[in-house]
Amino acid sequence: MGHAATTASDAAQRELREQIKRELRAEMRAEMAQEIHRQVQAELAASVAGASARNQPSTNSASTSASADPGGTIDKTKGRVVRVPYVTESMKREIRDQLKTEVLAQAKEERWGNPGALPEWLDRFTFEGDVRLREDFFRLGQNNTAAGIANNVSGAAGLTRGADLVGTNGNLSGVPNVNTQEDFNRTRLRLRFGATAKVSDTVTAGFRIASGSSSGPTSTNQTMGQGFNKYSLVLDRGFLTLKPTSWLSVTGGRIANPFFSTDLVWADDLNFEGVAANVSVPFSNTVAGFASAGWFPLRTDNPLQSKSRNLTGFQTGLKWRLAPTTELKLAAAIYNYRGISGELEDNLRYGPPSASDYGTRYEYPNGLRQRGNTLFIANALTDPLSGTTYWGLASGFRELNLTGSLDIARFDPVRIVLTGDFVKNLAFDRDKIAARTGSRILDGKDAGYLGKITVGYPTMTNQGDWNISLAYRWLGSDAVVDAYTNSDFGMGGTNSKGYILGGNYGIYKNTWVSGRLMSSQLIDSMAPQTTSLATPTKLSVDLFQIELNSKF
Repeated sequence: MGHAATTASDAAQRELREQIKRELRAEMRAEMAQEIHRQVQAELAASVAGASARNQPSTNSASTSASADPGGTIDKTKGRVVRVPYVTESMKREIRDQLKTEVLAQAKEERWGNPGALPEWLDRFTFEGDVRLREDFFRLGQNNTAAGIANNVSGAAGLTRGADLVGTNGNLSGVPNVNTQEDFNRTRLRLRFGATAKVSDTVTAGFRIASGSSSGPTSTNQTMGQGFNKYSLVLDRGFLTLKPTSWLSVTGGRIANPFFSTDLVWADDLNFEGVAANVSVPFSNTVAGFASAGWFPLRTDNPLQSKSRNLTGFQTGLKWRLAPTTELKLAAAIYNYRGISGELEDNLRYGPPSASDYGTRYEYPNGLRQRGNTLFIANALTDPLSGTTYWGLASGFRELNLTGSLDIARFDPVRIVLTGDFVKNLAFDRDKIAARTGSRILDGKDAGYLGKITVGYPTMTNQGDWNISLAYRWLGSDAVVDAYTNSDFGMGGTNSKGYILGGNYGIYKNTWVSGRLMSSQLIDSMAPQTTSLATPTKLSVDLFQIELNSKF
């Protein structure tokens, strides 16, 4: 009997504790409802006076039951009353105080004690997005060479070996430039939306979707004028980041540019595919070192590829606070491409068009390249003239990149920022090009540079924020892979020089207008020596862009 009575008493006390929890929850929800009711009354006055009765808390059945039976509680699951001896009102108050903290913690976790609060799991996410409307006005020189006339390959038909490669000549053949002489306008939209989730203290994951097609890597712009057809959204980023220490982070997937750079080498909208590690180490209160390294596959869809195509990059640099309002940032990088340069197809390996062609292993595909790199036709000599043409890169690419910026905030919030960038292709070798392609290049440049000054606010956050900038850009034909550099200047790609004048002005919070004028000309414009053309290739492009931007 004694053991049975004790068991019954313990069960009843557990039920009593649960009953008190229910009462506390009911009281907190009642107080919450009353607070909401008071707020509504204050804001809407007489229009919600009739809602008072509907917002009053209902009578709690458990409380009524407890009042009717102060010495015990009803076990509803078994239909019997369990008496709890010696449970006085003071003991109930003591139990109530002990449980109040527990109930408050539950309310905070479940957010039912905080009206209008978002679910707790949303605190782990941060969201970002932006929308840009742009109008492009292209003004093309009337003396420009028509697309498709000038070739940067050997021979009039591109199949004669042992002749001279003419160099870039604007690279107006074999590329999607179908208009070089008639002015035109273009209306474009860019939409991006992304989220980053804090999985744990050391792991984050994220994604970003964007407008635009998947035909090129450098832009997420969607050109309007599709007959009111719907647009596509693509996965612009998808990544996982590990940060095991405060000074190291490792990110893999489709990721943002991990290197300190300008659009001389990497276009602003370009994202990388692969894995990258970033290190930042303070040396003193004024000097910090940083380094980035990455490996990025470029093409793995062809099982017959004899060489792996990938990019490895390594960059190291310093951040140096020269004065309380002045910071200098310098970096040196090496970007090394493997398997990207073309090779002449062996006659013995050439197969019918239905077979997997050896030439495709070294092709620089039309959907990837922009304009400017020196190309040659990689098809075998036995390839009939009516067959498919495979264009290959004449040069290899191992780019040395030196980048620096000087940020002067003496007149904060107005800043003066000086930016410089230099790149040289260490793999550009005329003798190796001749040995690999069977032709010798006559022109072509292996270096490029950019200088820029920006005055004004660093970001367009509030109404009235502004900045202006002026830049000069000179990028030789084979200084960088033309697929990944700026896609607007000179209609995109390399072998162009000229200036860029731009400005931004905030019209509302996080909303601003931009204007930009780009004026470019070819650097190498030698006439082909193996054709009957007597005039040099010309390509002069003036591009004016006006934009409306908003971020959220």
